[in-house]
Amino acid sequence: MTLYNRINGKELKEKIKQSTEQRTTISFYKYHHLTDPGSFRNDLYQLLDQIHVLGRIYVAKEGINAQISVPTDQLDNFRSQLFSIDFLNGVRLNLAVDDNGKSFFKLKILVRKKIVADGLNDESFDVTNCGVHVNAQRFNELAENPNTIVVDMRNHYESEVGHFKNAILPDVDTFREELKVVEDLLEYQKDKNLLMYCTGGIRCEKASAWFKHIGFKNVFQLNGGIIKYAQEVKEQQLENKFIGKNFVFDERLGERISDDIISVCHQCGGPSDSHTNCKNDGCHLLFIQCEACAQKYSGCCSSECAEIMLLPVEKQKEIRKGINKGRQVFKKGRSEKILFKSMNPV
Repeated sequence: MTLYNRINGKELKEKIKQSTEQRTTISFYKYHHLTDPGSFRNDLYQLLDQIHVLGRIYVAKEGINAQISVPTDQLDNFRSQLFSIDFLNGVRLNLAVDDNGKSFFKLKILVRKKIVADGLNDESFDVTNCGVHVNAQRFNELAENPNTIVVDMRNHYESEVGHFKNAILPDVDTFREELKVVEDLLEYQKDKNLLMYCTGGIRCEKASAWFKHIGFKNVFQLNGGIIKYAQEVKEQQLENKFIGKNFVFDERLGERISDDIISVCHQCGGPSDSHTNCKNDGCHLLFIQCEACAQKYSGCCSSECAEIMLLPVEKQKEIRKGINKGRQVFKKGRSEKILFKSMNPV
């Protein structure tokens, strides 16, 4: 059986775009010691491929981190198959809040050194000694406490389009940077309540254990992250303290949590919170673009990229040959092509 996708990505994207099949976007993670991540990865691929699961999954010796799309009529079967794996039996499944079923177009399972790049030496502290998990109601209560510091454990391009009210929003590109920034920022406030949140909870799982290790006394983390919070406030009719969009790492690039638009188009400065990637294959910069600018620049981040898109395909390939975009795709706020970079401090 083939253990990798062999079909052209553009073909798969078009296929899922045209599909009328109902699909459900799910994320989950689990820290667990895997002795042979490679074998586990191959077995998991076979299991998920048989029920037509799409998505991106990272597997490492420390566990699994998954964002996937499941055919809705296969949800019960998927849950049964997943829970048949001992360490994943009963794992929390975060269902997307604002889901169009077009989140992923292929199944990709990668073996990594870590399921989240954090730069920490896990041997130096107890990664299982994490903070107190709190639900939406308790999160709201703690957030109202004057002795509480709320910290967004996500990157700047995530918090730019949506975040909790009065949260500290570190201006960082990576989770690795964030840990150090928050440590320095709160160095003399270790007796306060440290209340952290992220998209689905995985970053806070490791961060909370680290902050307890370095001396923070009262560490709390939002159980299930923003995704679970949005579901709980709706189900329980609680006050929604999250404003704007929740950035997600799939084709949707965001799910609406509140009607507030707190960010601006990076090209004209008008209200917008729609992330996109520059259509120029030699760029793919991640940035915020309104509908008017998308039309004006043909979905590109600049006039230069729009002009390249008009060239013959072979000429475009020649121009981008040898260019390593690296992680610049995530550094939109530092790009010279982006004119409007400031964040609304709501």
